[in-house]
Amino acid sequence: MKKFFVIILMLIFLNDFTAPAYSATINETDSELCDAFKYALIISLRKPIDQAISEIYKKDKNAPEDLTWAPYATEILKIRQTNGIGGAYEITLKVTPYYRAHITYGKDRIVVTADGKLIGYKHLKTYPKIDFN
Repeated sequence: MKKFFVIILMLIFLNDFTAPAYSATINETDSELCDAFKYALIISLRKPIDQAISEIYKKDKNAPEDLTWAPYATEILKIRQTNGIGGAYEITLKVTPYYRAHITYGKDRIVVTADGKLIGYKHLKTYPKIDFN
């Protein structure tokens, strides 16, 4: 009988220290702070992105005059470190220029440096222009 009580006490004692752990994996890249940094980076690159958009569509006679882009609709495709640790960064973005009430006109891939120099761009797609006249 004494063995039975000892076994019961040990089971109760061990059961108290094996409480289930409920944890969720948190991906830091999905946090609000990361989004804030992403938008801050994109907005800081406004000049080279504007320059690329201007160059891409300057020969397009159908392109709207008020063509612009939005940071929240811009996607960072890749960030590449060019000269090792502490070196320069090359940022590849997918930008969707629009006109009027956010009517998408095109899709472009733009490569810039983190210090604001345009490296290159590629026009990916043009959407038909909607005429409201």
